[in-house]
Amino acid sequence: MPEIRGFDADPDAAPPLPADDPELFSLDLAGLALRWSRNMAMAPIGAEAMRGADRRAQAMGVESSRLMEHAGCAVAAAAHALAAQTGRLDHGPILVLCGPGNNGGDGFVAARHLSRHGARVVAVLVGTEGRPPGKDPGRNWDRLEHEARVERVHTPVARDVGILGQGIEKVALVVDALLGTGSAGPLRDPIRSAVELIGRARAAAIPILSVDCPTAVDLTSGDLSDPVVRAHVTVTFHRPKTGLLAKRGALVAGRVLVAPIGIPQEADRG
Repeated sequence: MPEIRGFDADPDAAPPLPADDPELFSLDLAGLALRWSRNMAMAPIGAEAMRGADRRAQAMGVESSRLMEHAGCAVAAAAHALAAQTGRLDHGPILVLCGPGNNGGDGFVAARHLSRHGARVVAVLVGTEGRPPGKDPGRNWDRLEHEARVERVHTPVARDVGILGQGIEKVALVVDALLGTGSAGPLRDPIRSAVELIGRARAAAIPILSVDCPTAVDLTSGDLSDPVVRAHVTVTFHRPKTGLLAKRGALVAGRVLVAPIGIPQEADRG
């Protein structure tokens, strides 16, 4: 019989996309970087170019829900690996702080995948509305209602974020899924209070993982707002981002992983 070879035996083969990769949660951070080495080595782009690639991918028939599923699964695998690497996998729940947009939607997907790999998760919607307005974030928020290991929390005002932060030292890890490529300008509450909460968590030696970029970092220039999330690991998508390579952005991004999410090469053109 001919030898059957997997991805690791064929360096020229494209890796499976995150939600289709059965080995993803067995990998440590170095293994994830190797798994996604093609994307890690691609030319960097800024926020507007990334939004354009995302739009063109959807125009080519790639469903936005699948892009979010792959992104969230990649985040979950990296969060699992970071918690394991720091010895905190069984320390307490993983706190996933999610804004009302697509970045938060990635966080909701990550919460679901983490729960299905044995983690206890507190998934927090940080925003004034009780349900995310977008189709994909809203759908993934709703799905968490049926996950036995996930507690959903809504924090519409700063005071609620403050209450949530009592006992922050008891969580295993914090996932920052507050704001992504679409963020600009000064932070407003309750997002601002959530960023300050992440700062207190980091000061308590809790690992921080950011989705796409640390909240309040400009993905194109690397400029920072105040306050800003300072992450230990950032999982960005499709291609490296210029803002995370700039000096200021790199200082707060920590280790950066670039995960494939199913955007075709053709969508980068135009």
